[in-house]
Amino acid sequence: MKEQLIVKNLPFIKILPSWAQELSYKYCSKTANLYIVHGNIRDFLPHKMNEGEFIFVKIQEYISEVLFGNRDVIAYFDRSSGVSFCTPEMRREYLATMREKKPDLEDSKLLSKNAEEAFSLLEEYFLLQIPQKKRIVFIIDYAETIAPASDVARLSDEDRYALVTLNRWSHEPVFTRGDVSVVLLTETLADLSPRISASPSTVKVEIPIPDEGVRSQFLEFLERRGNLLLDKDMNCARVAAIASGLNLMNLNRLVAESWQEDRPLSMDFLREKKKEIIESEAAGLLEFLDTDHDLSYVSGHDFVKRRLRNAAKAIKQGRLDVLPMGYLIAGPVGTGKSFLVSAFAGEIGVPMVKFRNFRSKWQGVTESNLERVLSILKAMSPVAVMIDEADAFLGDRNQDGDSGTSNRVFSQIASFMGNTEYRGKIVWFLITCRPDLLPIDLKRQGRAEEHLALFYPDSDEERAALFETLVRKLDISIRKFQIQDLLRKFKHEFSGADLEAVLIRAKLRAAMENRTFVTREDLDETMADFVPPAYPHEIELQNLVAVLECTSKEMVPKRFQNPDRTKLVKDIRELKELLGERP
Repeated sequence: MKEQLIVKNLPFIKILPSWAQELSYKYCSKTANLYIVHGNIRDFLPHKMNEGEFIFVKIQEYISEVLFGNRDVIAYFDRSSGVSFCTPEMRREYLATMREKKPDLEDSKLLSKNAEEAFSLLEEYFLLQIPQKKRIVFIIDYAETIAPASDVARLSDEDRYALVTLNRWSHEPVFTRGDVSVVLLTETLADLSPRISASPSTVKVEIPIPDEGVRSQFLEFLERRGNLLLDKDMNCARVAAIASGLNLMNLNRLVAESWQEDRPLSMDFLREKKKEIIESEAAGLLEFLDTDHDLSYVSGHDFVKRRLRNAAKAIKQGRLDVLPMGYLIAGPVGTGKSFLVSAFAGEIGVPMVKFRNFRSKWQGVTESNLERVLSILKAMSPVAVMIDEADAFLGDRNQDGDSGTSNRVFSQIASFMGNTEYRGKIVWFLITCRPDLLPIDLKRQGRAEEHLALFYPDSDEERAALFETLVRKLDISIRKFQIQDLLRKFKHEFSGADLEAVLIRAKLRAAMENRTFVTREDLDETMADFVPPAYPHEIELQNLVAVLECTSKEMVPKRFQNPDRTKLVKDIRELKELLGERP
């Protein structure tokens, strides 16, 4: 019986990974029959056979032999393989027992791939074993295909039967007293029916993507087998550190490709393959941002750069406890907000990823996508995460019209962002030109704590400095002259994006004349022809809401410093009314 295993299993539990310990303790407590194991379930799992020696096995084998190795009956089911058993002896005993009870049924029916038939027959078999004190584990793989996250009205009769049966088994007293445990395997909890996943009768355990220690053990395991080809400057520990975010299956694939191509695992090879694998694992929901720039390529914004450089220094010193959970980067269009964030990633040398659209019109897919992305971010840490146009991308908790999906997604992101366990490990950058549209839940302390704002250059000197920085960034060869003369000649209020557009046009003009350098005449003609986009009311509104969000006066342009806050709010309201927005 379960209660008899508590003392017996405790020494064994201590050598298990944390998720397996949790599952074992829950099992020993004899409070549940139904367990949901989700997350990184398609991976290799480390099994410590002897002191200092690991082997790596798959999930079904791990649960069957490592966690429940002393069970009398271990049965499996999935829609592809139907009913199967851990050992040939268990299979023979099941078939012999059920043939006696159901002589008219063929083996194909007794081992059916139909959930309704299989569950009915297995339940009958389990009930026959309980009086004999048999201890039973039933493992259902791809559980999301048995009880999918869909409205009950849309389920087939077979799926409804499976859903009701699993719910009943979760609190069936006969199963509890008889030591019958049902384990559901699914990669993402959101794919499973909430009637099961949210039930208080079920125990949910997540298998995380392996940490650096497990990755190092796996690489040492491959090295002992002679399958690891390392560059002269690399060792297992260093490869494991660089491979953050990869599970062991992917790491094995990377090592195999290295061996097949006769390319030792080097820094460049690892980074190239890691980016490729993680983008593939994220199913296009995350995009790696490569940058060759650091903050020296950002002109002006001295206060903001100083703050970010302090953060970079803290990261390099390992002082993650002093970092904000995240940053809100505000300012009008064309001020280089996205470039600033990517330059910060270049400054600190950690990977930066950008959220791509994870929303789907199909029920449950959006939540499933988000769950997968957040799991990858946890495993990749330290990592910087950029969310551009955050006001439109993230939504809020009060959106209607999609059966509550947006509300659930917003709550999930907000909760994840506010988890202090990831302070300094996952650094969020919410970028927007309209921070007033971003819900306060995300802007408060504990989430996007530091509010930084970028503004257009305020003087000809600042515009000239920006011009020089853009020339360096765009790698443009230019004949030297005083750019201030042209800036005074043309009275446009150039943004960084405007000046970059001017330089690209001037470079094109030079190329059309078979020149590799840009002259004053090229720029004079280009600037004379250039008409910046005219959205004066929109730009002014974006300026004012950025000022309102600033958490420091020093970063605010002189013309906006020491404003009457009441007047500022009034001006914002009037501009919104002028633009037809709700104040």
